[in-house]
Amino acid sequence: MKKSLALSLCGAALLAMPLANAAEPLALASKDIKAGQTLSADQVFNGFGCEGKNLSPQLSWKNIPAKTKSLAITAYDPDAPTGSGWWHWVVFNISVGTTELPTAASGSNMPSGAIESMTDYGKPGFGGACPPKGDKPHHYIFTLWALDTESLPLGPNTPAAQVGYYLNQHKIETATLQATYAR
Repeated sequence: MKKSLALSLCGAALLAMPLANAAEPLALASKDIKAGQTLSADQVFNGFGCEGKNLSPQLSWKNIPAKTKSLAITAYDPDAPTGSGWWHWVVFNISVGTTELPTAASGSNMPSGAIESMTDYGKPGFGGACPPKGDKPHHYIFTLWALDTESLPLGPNTPAAQVGYYLNQHKIETATLQATYAR
């Protein structure tokens, strides 16, 4: 009886211990954006009545899942008064070996093979925050997607909703970073 109790206690202790080899969750960070805080003028659109620098933020990530074959980044405002939100940035076919996008990477400093496709501004590339004056603060959700395919069969003129369909079909894991902005 004592031997059985000791084995049961030992087994329970083993079950309560965290797994040493458990994978850490995918993580997204930025030197330019602090989670839960307000975007700076650097990430505000320059147009439509907004006067920002329209620079894509620095983003870095870690803990890519083992089966990941490519990555994607999206920036989305669910609060835009469109009925369907607003896509500010859509990037896919980022090499799995890439661990960071520098500030102002959009357009001229993207990793080789990465494709920036159409945003709701009507063109590819980063389009900063520009909510209507007087609106409550809008939420800007930057999402890193770990995908199970080396590339999506899409191009720079592909609408964000279509890219989103493919991202969800090939998603292994996502990580988000969220900030707000109002004017």
